[in-house]
Amino acid sequence: MGAKLGWAGLLLALLVPRLPAAQPAAAWGAVQAPAPGPVRIVGSTGLGCIQGAEALPPEGPGYQAVRLSRNRNWGHPATIRAVQTLAAGARRSGLPDLWIGDIGQPRGGPLTYGHASHQAGLDVDVWLDLSPKPRVPAAARESIPETSLVLPDQSTVDPRLFTEAHAQLIRMAAELPGIDRVLVNHGIKRSLCAAHGGAPWLRLVRPWRGHDSHMHIRLRCPPGSPECTDLPPPPAGDGCDATLAWWLTPEAWQPLRGGGGAPPRMPAACSGILSAR
Repeated sequence: MGAKLGWAGLLLALLVPRLPAAQPAAAWGAVQAPAPGPVRIVGSTGLGCIQGAEALPPEGPGYQAVRLSRNRNWGHPATIRAVQTLAAGARRSGLPDLWIGDIGQPRGGPLTYGHASHQAGLDVDVWLDLSPKPRVPAAARESIPETSLVLPDQSTVDPRLFTEAHAQLIRMAAELPGIDRVLVNHGIKRSLCAAHGGAPWLRLVRPWRGHDSHMHIRLRCPPGSPECTDLPPPPAGDGCDATLAWWLTPEAWQPLRGGGGAPPRMPAACSGILSAR
């Protein structure tokens, strides 16, 4: 993949770290509250942590958070504001409440399952379920099923399910201030290219495996975060070029593998954030 998708290869390396034994994911998942002190991000979304994280309220104007028992509704205040801004904008546009999925753990760090990223409070999953929905009690939001919007061969979206309203929501996410990129299934990206090719916002909508029922929104390192490490920016253009075809090749269907050599270590400062009282 490297020569054909240089940016994607780098993204893969940063999103799929090998976890260091000194700070197992279980230790980060066991912490129930954020580290005290001013907001501070250390490291990257794929190998990092956060101090002073803020919790997204379980519900608000235009959204309802799901699977709150995971305790993954914590993030940088800029991430929390981005979710609230997106939800309020969606409501003004006539869209139903958004289901908001995982953001991150109270102190970030590696997760025991579900994600290799979401470690620095800058990632959030927004489900692409735009069916009308009433206010649902938090306990009932633990088992809401996800519905794929792409065809089984992932070549494109299922035209019975994906609508222009979905494209509108993805565009709204890509145009939020401070957005680094929005990850969607390559079938969704391909359909967006067919309908909106050349649109400037498509540059930040990037294809990634999975993400057929939700979009993964990532913010850039906020101002005043010198210890935070960003991914390289997406390449110029709308991303509707030959690199998109790679996702339909046999190579793209191979399981993800971490890089060789010694496993990367968590930034040293994360030890103090994990143990802070």
